[in-house]
Amino acid sequence: MNPYNIPKPIGQIVSCLPSWPGSVVFATLLNQILKDRLPEDVAEAMLGKQFRIAVTDAGVHFNFAWTKGGFVPAWEDAGPDLTISASAQDFYRLARREEDPDTLFFSRRLVMEGDTELGLMIKNTLDALELNVFELLKALPAQKFKSLFPVSMKKSREWHKS
Repeated sequence: MNPYNIPKPIGQIVSCLPSWPGSVVFATLLNQILKDRLPEDVAEAMLGKQFRIAVTDAGVHFNFAWTKGGFVPAWEDAGPDLTISASAQDFYRLARREEDPDTLFFSRRLVMEGDTELGLMIKNTLDALELNVFELLKALPAQKFKSLFPVSMKKSREWHKS
């Protein structure tokens, strides 16, 4: 067992939790980090697409979609166009830019399922943006962070009605 992976008993417990709350938080963070940084052609290609990030050792996943208004949490009933799976440690190292996604992919520690062309476009876009997620989150004021959640919930309900 990798000492940085989430222990299996913890993952089994966490996997019983509903994915919706985590998906709301995840979509909100994506909007803060990426929404205004995505090139227009990438935003257009992602329009209406559903995504899933699966944290394999934690047994959790986050479902979200891209709309004209940004990222919104998505329900599980619609299958994602693209699923990206890895361990919590590998996602953490990717976010900190300590690990190369190609290295993880070719060592089968990062898995893409579904529309791999879409996945490659997103990977190349994120590489070009050179974002360190943790540095960006430090700049996010706590009050603004708290105020974002009702907006994401409202956007999600509107998107799911259409």
